[in-house]
Amino acid sequence: MNIEIVDFPETSVAVVEHYGPVEQEHKTALKLIAWKLENNLLDSARHRNYGVHYTDPATTPPEQHHVDFCLSVDELVGANEYDVVNKIIPACRCARARDVGSRYNNPAAVFVRQEWYPASGQRLGDFPMFFHYVNVGPDVKEDEMITDVYLPLMSTPQR
Repeated sequence: MNIEIVDFPETSVAVVEHYGPVEQEHKTALKLIAWKLENNLLDSARHRNYGVHYTDPATTPPEQHHVDFCLSVDELVGANEYDVVNKIIPACRCARARDVGSRYNNPAAVFVRQEWYPASGQRLGDFPMFFHYVNVGPDVKEDEMITDVYLPLMSTPQR
């Protein structure tokens, strides 16, 4: 698997927060999708889709699982019925790996965190792993889904 070290730029995002079982994530994500459609933010080059994963559902009790579903934005989010709020994905140095296939099974995320990182000599940064959902929408087939996985790292590796 190809791992690149990249500098991710600070990114303003509109966020809907998910707390609870993985099985309910889609219901939460639908709120962000509805808000995105209502505000005509459909240009995927300008408004990128992200998931910030604060917990690992494989090791976290379902009631404590937390992920933010995000859309990059240029403006502040106003009051809305979808519980969408503003947050920032900070500028950070990251290991990046690309996964192609179902977003429900992401081998790149597992590889980066469990295999590459322990052997890398790097130190983890202060922000959780996050995903850029490169292609989204009802016409994207599961086996054609592209997801870039970002693992934030400290600015200098261990010595």
